[in-house]
Amino acid sequence: MLRILFRAHAAPLNALGLIIAIFGLLMLFPLLVSQYLGDAAARAFDLAFLVTLASGVTLFALTHRYRRDLRVRDGFFLVAMTWLILPVFGALPLLAHLPALSVIEAYFEAASGLTATGATVLTGIDDLPVSINLWRTYLHWIGGMGIIVLVVAILPLLGIGGRQLFKAETPTPMKESSLTPRIAETAKGLWGTYILLTLGCGLALWLAGLGGWDALTMTFSVVGLGGFSNHDASLAWYDSTAVELIVMVFALASALNFATHYLALSRRSFAPYRRDPEIPFFFGALAISVILLVVYLMYSGIDGGFFSTLRRVSFHVVSMATSLGLTTVDFTQWPMFTQLWLLFLGSFVACSGSAGGGIKMMRAIILYKQVWREFIRALHPSAVHPVRLAGQPVGDGVLHAVLGFSFMYMISIAVLTLLLSANGLELVAAFSAVVTCLNNTGPGLGSIGPSSTFQSLNDFQTAVLAFTMILGRLEIFTLLVVLTPAFWRR
Repeated sequence: MLRILFRAHAAPLNALGLIIAIFGLLMLFPLLVSQYLGDAAARAFDLAFLVTLASGVTLFALTHRYRRDLRVRDGFFLVAMTWLILPVFGALPLLAHLPALSVIEAYFEAASGLTATGATVLTGIDDLPVSINLWRTYLHWIGGMGIIVLVVAILPLLGIGGRQLFKAETPTPMKESSLTPRIAETAKGLWGTYILLTLGCGLALWLAGLGGWDALTMTFSVVGLGGFSNHDASLAWYDSTAVELIVMVFALASALNFATHYLALSRRSFAPYRRDPEIPFFFGALAISVILLVVYLMYSGIDGGFFSTLRRVSFHVVSMATSLGLTTVDFTQWPMFTQLWLLFLGSFVACSGSAGGGIKMMRAIILYKQVWREFIRALHPSAVHPVRLAGQPVGDGVLHAVLGFSFMYMISIAVLTLLLSANGLELVAAFSAVVTCLNNTGPGLGSIGPSSTFQSLNDFQTAVLAFTMILGRLEIFTLLVVLTPAFWRR
């Protein structure tokens, strides 16, 4: 039976071996940093690099004879296995350097890094070696655009079914569209845009006064919309308005569709931004949220004055809505309405094709237009009122896909919240943990708020939330399809 399964999935396993090997090579960056600085994590990275590279090369060699172009089913299998297995190797430097961590906790931390969630089980982050903190946020940067998209971009001649991988990996409800005729060129264009944004953010943070390593670490976190920091106090450690503004600007840029950035850069025109149907809703939701929460907090008597409240609210609205998750204050000290609003924003504001999480603004717009069409139909049963996006009618296939995804999104929140609650986690923490992990946002409410970590959770709860992060990063269906019995039938 195992031999049959192996042969049936040997081709995607061959590609998986290649991806693991490339992931091992990516470890060379923090490894060289660790050796250059002479910090205490050098041996941990040596071990992790050797194990990861050897594992990838071995798997690739064992399955090389079965190599062929991947089918759609193979693409789903490869993407799901990649995101489930890479955190195992991503956890190796943490396990080697921090032996007090359990295997589940290390896996959770690595999964949180790769999925750009930013939830952490670590304390004493200020005392960690530079290379370890760099590795944690470097995982954000790798996962923000997706390692499989990276593979498709730089290895287009491997014959591993690039289009199937790109469609299964890319977080957007309209995966059929392509910027260029060749999918490898599309991936290269997106990664080129991503790198330019990274360089701009790093330079801006360095000019704002951050040291070189701090600027680099925070850049990986911000552009990947991850939320890990190299300080326990998160961004509050810097207490700098300039740093907060830079983070907000680049978080907003990373939460927009990278296809729009790419088109604007390649055509040297702002027209793609004007034609992007998500952008007005994106900035409109942010502006309304800032105004509403500033007024609400001022009315509630929160100390600090108007400008201080505006600064704190604006930052946290942007940070939570884009799924960045960095904080400057403990917003769980604000009224519960404000906390829930911030948690809710992370569910839908980030644009499709961005590094952000949640259901994406594109799906939210389509859902809104579909609901409005139902109102029109109720009033005028004979009226023809198609759902349009950017002036073009949205096909029934897209509508059904969005409705199906939204249903599974809500079911996932309900089931996983009940599972954590049944295991003893109090309801507010259970609900917020599931929502923030499914949206890849980071901080939750209650005992897992911004001033706390996820360290208080038991291994079962930690494992459930690690799965939830990956489920959210792959937008539910990519992972659930592989877990159905029908997928494994020949």
